[in-house]
Amino acid sequence: MSRLYRVLAAVVVCAAVAACGSDSSKSGKPSSPAAAPDAKKVDEKTASTITGKVVFEGTPPQAPVISTASDPACTQANKGDLKSERIVVDDGGLENVFVYIKDGLGNKYIFDTPTEPVKLEQTGCHYVPHVLGVRTTQPLEIVNNDNTMHNIHGMPESNREFNFGQMVAGLKNTVTFTTPEVLIPFKCDVHAWMNAYIGVVDHPYFAVSANGGKFELRTVPPGTYTIEAVHEKLGRQTQAITLGEKDKKEITFTFKAQG
Repeated sequence: MSRLYRVLAAVVVCAAVAACGSDSSKSGKPSSPAAAPDAKKVDEKTASTITGKVVFEGTPPQAPVISTASDPACTQANKGDLKSERIVVDDGGLENVFVYIKDGLGNKYIFDTPTEPVKLEQTGCHYVPHVLGVRTTQPLEIVNNDNTMHNIHGMPESNREFNFGQMVAGLKNTVTFTTPEVLIPFKCDVHAWMNAYIGVVDHPYFAVSANGGKFELRTVPPGTYTIEAVHEKLGRQTQAITLGEKDKKEITFTFKAQG
């Protein structure tokens, strides 16, 4: 029996056992503080904007081509040109960095949680997008667009781990998270090269660097904040920033090439 079919069989058994996975995160109190009795919504008339760029310093590594020989459906979908997204550099900017307000909001504000799901797609045997953000209790919809089986194995530390199979194209599952956590790794146990990272926060101030490493955080209330930038391989960095009313400030994070 081939390795692929052994994995498929294991995933089918896993999906049949309730303890192996779940479509929702564990119940429990979020790690963020509860809203104060006098908490209010952000006044957009006095709110500010943070813009910035994540810079890559050094020679960008060449993205390795991924072998999809274990699954002909994946090979056919990609024509042999599927590449790793672990380090993506565009015009000197580092892509796929999750940037968010880590500290400073306290419990002074109330934020409405979107009910519209954020979508994570499996297309061409890789996750699209590679990094994304979602709010606590907001639905994350995971979709199989491929003519092959995938399984979605989420491996959080603060939320509940889950692992479920999607046997054919068109299947979808929805998960939610109750606790902020940055970043949560996702993988497919059928296709070892497939991975994605999810940032879960309890406010709307997050972004993923793109278009040359750029990011923007809008309608931020005046105050002093810790901004964190997190990359799956190159680690974490923080910066402090103070915003006045109707302010606009720019910050830069620099990640260095690893020897």
